[in-house]
Amino acid sequence: MENTVSIFLFGKKYEVPDNLTIMTAMEQVGYVLLRGCGCRNGFCGACATFYRINDDKPQVCLACQTKVQDNMHIAALPSFPLKKQIYNINEISPDETVMMQLYPEIYNCIGCNLCNTNCPKGLDVKAYIESAKNGDFKRCAEQSFECVMCGACASRCPAGISQPQVAMLARRINGKYLSPESKHLKDRIKEIENGDFSELIESLMQKPIEEIKELYNNRKIEK
Repeated sequence: MENTVSIFLFGKKYEVPDNLTIMTAMEQVGYVLLRGCGCRNGFCGACATFYRINDDKPQVCLACQTKVQDNMHIAALPSFPLKKQIYNINEISPDETVMMQLYPEIYNCIGCNLCNTNCPKGLDVKAYIESAKNGDFKRCAEQSFECVMCGACASRCPAGISQPQVAMLARRINGKYLSPESKHLKDRIKEIENGDFSELIESLMQKPIEEIKELYNNRKIEK
């Protein structure tokens, strides 16, 4: 008999095995996940979820990565609209004025730290917004590299900042204008387009996930 825990999904109590993630527990008790479910591996940010245990303060997590705990009260983060500006990355100026033009609300940041406390990835959101304000897009890109665009930070921001979109702009500027061009990237793209790696890609798709992880972790990285 599996060990079970009591969880509350949207106020209703369920008994579920203690080795499940929040996402798999929801499915086991009968929820059909049409929204708030994407990659299932912690990369897409679609499953941002709030939970609270007893009288502890509410926490934010990714439902596909977080194991259930006893007396866990769970509620999914509703679809939250992020302020997204439309721009052509080939036409913008890669300096500090671009943030003032596209996301001026970042200069209203009051340093409340709610963005940090709500980030399920544990990122220093406030720090990368500060880098964006200072026009240090390379640093902002590095600090926000693991952002999964879940929007949990923006959902609590009193200044109305769309932190994930600011970070995305900084990473695009960094990739387009600031990072040195990879010497072999264009050649590799042509090889892929020519089908040179089709057989290799097909063989990779047939491998178990653990073997793919091992290959990825031991890959050669161009300096």
